[in-house]
Amino acid sequence: MKKTDAETQVLFEFIGHRSESANLIITANQPFSAWDQIFPDTVMTVAAIDQLIHHASIIEMEGESYRRQQRMKESRS
Repeated sequence: MKKTDAETQVLFEFIGHRSESANLIITANQPFSAWDQIFPDTVMTVAAIDQLIHHASIIEMEGESYRRQQRMKESRS
């Protein structure tokens, strides 16, 4: 879902403020390469990703979603 300029600005400011003061954990179901399809301003998107990965440990997980697995089990019951 594409975000508005205002939503993107708030997220950018939050990332900048939080990354200077404390740890931040972000989960996403899209790779960084797809974030420009979510946020309307490519320059701000690149700057936000740059701030996120500056001192980051990135853990990439592949596989079926835990929530989806649970839903499938529940629907079979």
